Amino acid sequence: MTEEVDVVVVGLGVGGEEVAGRLAGAGLDVVGVEGKLVGGECPYWACIPSKMMIRAADLLAETARVDGMAGRAHAIPDWTPVARRIRDEATDNWDDTVAVKRFTDKGGRFVRGWATLTSPNEVTVGDQVYRARRGVVFGTGSAPVIPPIDGLADTPYWTNRELVEADTLPDSLLVLGGGAIGLELAQAWNRFGVEVNVIEASDRIMSNEEPESSALVQDVLAADGVHVHTGAKATAVSHGEGRFTVTIEDGRRLIGEALLVSVGRKAKLGPLGVDKAGLDPSASSIPVDEWMRAGDGLWAVGDVTGRGAFTHVAMYQADIAVRDILGQGGPSADYRALPRVTFTDPEVGSVGMTEAQAHAADIRVRTGTARVPETSRGWIHKAGNAGLIKLVADADAGVLVGATSVGPCGGEVLSMLTLAVKAKVPIDTLRDMIYAYPTFHRGVLDAVHDLDAD
Repeated sequence: MTEEVDVVVVGLGVGGEEVAGRLAGAGLDVVGVEGKLVGGECPYWACIPSKMMIRAADLLAETARVDGMAGRAHAIPDWTPVARRIRDEATDNWDDTVAVKRFTDKGGRFVRGWATLTSPNEVTVGDQVYRARRGVVFGTGSAPVIPPIDGLADTPYWTNRELVEADTLPDSLLVLGGGAIGLELAQAWNRFGVEVNVIEASDRIMSNEEPESSALVQDVLAADGVHVHTGAKATAVSHGEGRFTVTIEDGRRLIGEALLVSVGRKAKLGPLGVDKAGLDPSASSIPVDEWMRAGDGLWAVGDVTGRGAFTHVAMYQADIAVRDILGQGGPSADYRALPRVTFTDPEVGSVGMTEAQAHAADIRVRTGTARVPETSRGWIHKAGNAGLIKLVADADAGVLVGATSVGPCGGEVLSMLTLAVKAKVPIDTLRDMIYAYPTFHRGVLDAVHDLDAD
């Protein structure tokens, strides 16, 4: 059976749901197709539940910081209220009834199932074919990369999904991958008493961040009791008698009750039928232009575009795609000031280019750095004040092309740095601003002064 509609949105993660809902709200006949849960990874297995874990773990860490500053305190970790909050408040026990209603109340039609592009403007779900008059939008997200390590596929390893759904904690956890997701969860579970080993093949954790950030976070994790192994390539994984064994290239063996695989994410295009639109089904992402167009009558938003597996990128791209489909115009995509935050303690916020990336782009680079403990607010904060602010400037243009903010409020301080990069705020203006005292963001002025001395 074939039915004509205005738009078919395939995949209702945060980006797809935003596109589908806004187009339906604008009066278009929209069909939204989702095989799992409306809202996607973020509300059920990523951003929201993981930050609930981190909030709880940070409370434990703050309690431990009371001694010597405000009296004496002792906390007894209990995972039960955390798991209950994730199940009841964040995910409705992994039920998307509310999310589906949110979409259909806007006038959209929801279809549960897996969609395939069967021609450039036709999507098939089971026996039903939808022919799109205006176009098709892909918002199918990404899936965890499972590395081809000997024996791994035959073990009951976890991805972030299984970890987030855990009602009880193991006594020990091995984490394959020292990126944002792995480190956030490693630190959180360690603070609840789990022995954690992080295994990273690269020579440093957080390899996409500034080296100074990597070193600082690794020191903090070590002080927390997390064992971080860098330059450690896993060559084999086995499971027996309730334990995982990960063999490292140098012959070491690490043992844990649970194993989290967190080495990255990748879109899976093969099942989507993108070849029907002239796209490569073996590619790692769907290439799009500055209007999210992937072809005539075809758009893509979110992780599947390869522009960063972040909810804020998906929402940003969704807005552009909606405006393009409705013919509303406005600004097209500009990723110069793409921010990201790793919610470890301390938080690691960054925007734009790292120093190495700026050099690779043949920019004449100047850098300036301020250490949070040496700022007034950092000194006042004392316990848990590890952090830094690093600015990366184009010396010829006199503007920032990148910045990093690590600290107790690193993600919040990042906001002004993101604006500075996006708006090309002159460094002279940053130097001439009045910064409230004593704040963490005033450290930006210290970094500007260090930039002047470079």
